[in-house]
Amino acid sequence: MNILETERLMLRRLAAGDAAFILELLNEPAFLENIGDRGARTLADARRYIAKGPVASYRKFGFGLYLVELKDSGAPIGICGLLKRESLDDVDIGFAFLRKYWSQGYARESAAAVMHYGWTTLRLQRIVAITKPNNHASITLLEILGLRFEKTVALPDHGGENKLFAARAPRS
Repeated sequence: MNILETERLMLRRLAAGDAAFILELLNEPAFLENIGDRGARTLADARRYIAKGPVASYRKFGFGLYLVELKDSGAPIGICGLLKRESLDDVDIGFAFLRKYWSQGYARESAAAVMHYGWTTLRLQRIVAITKPNNHASITLLEILGLRFEKTVALPDHGGENKLFAARAPRS
C-alpha cells in the first residue's frame, strides 16, 4: 500500500517480502556506524525486524518507517518515516539509504514528503530527529528540512550521545 508519492519516489509500508532488502540495508557499514546494529544476520532476522518494528508501529500508531522505492523501476533504495520511541516524548523522523543512492536528493525528497505528511495528515505539532554528533550528512539534511538543534540526549535504543533536532508544525 503506497503511503506517499513524490516526483521520483514511492513510499509504502514494509512487509515480510522486503526482508532481503532490509537485511542488506541494516548491515551497511554506515547504518551500523550511525544508527546501530539491529542484529539482523539472516532473512528470518530481517523479517522479525520488519514485524516487530515497522509493522508493529503501523498497528499501534498508524505510521512507521516506510520503504522508499524509485518510481520508474520499483527498486528499493532506503527507508524513511516516523517513529514513536518510548525514550522520546515526540515523534521522530528517521531515514537510511543504501550508499549507492546517497547524494542524489532521495533522502531530502522522501524526508520532506514524510514531514509534510506528519504535519498535514497526522496533525503532529512537533517532529524531532536524533543523530550521532559526527553524522554531518544527516545533520545537514535535518537543517535543510527545517529542524534545529535543541540538545544532546542519551537514548538507550540509539547508543551513546546523540544530537536532538526539532521542528514545530508550520502555521496554517
